[in-house]
Amino acid sequence: MNVDNCPRCGRLYVKNLMNLCQPCIKDLEHEYEICVEYLRKNRGTTIQELSDVTEISIKEITRFIREGRISIANAPNMMYPCEVCGTLIREGHMCDSCRSRLTKDLANAAKENEEKKETKKAPDGAYRAVDKFRN
Repeated sequence: MNVDNCPRCGRLYVKNLMNLCQPCIKDLEHEYEICVEYLRKNRGTTIQELSDVTEISIKEITRFIREGRISIANAPNMMYPCEVCGTLIREGHMCDSCRSRLTKDLANAAKENEEKKETKKAPDGAYRAVDKFRN
């Protein structure tokens, strides 16, 4: 049997798709219902206001949004933090500036890797390392 400790409460549970024990799944569903009910009544709320009023962490609310359980399409003020810098965004995991910086860093790393391959010479023989130290 696959068992593990619940990451939320520490109880022992049989592993499932949500990776939580049954009481924590029920608590999470209850938190979701509270968020949805508040958003139905207050469409112009922000994620901070929602968290303050419902006492549900921004991390959990962001999780609901990323899972597609809470739609922010009809909530113009609802945004969640970028995973890198914390800037509020409406889609994806990173803001545009972090995404462009990551793209630029990856391009530079690939370029450096290519330059290293070009400057690296193939060894002349099996004893090249030994001959190098004798000279």
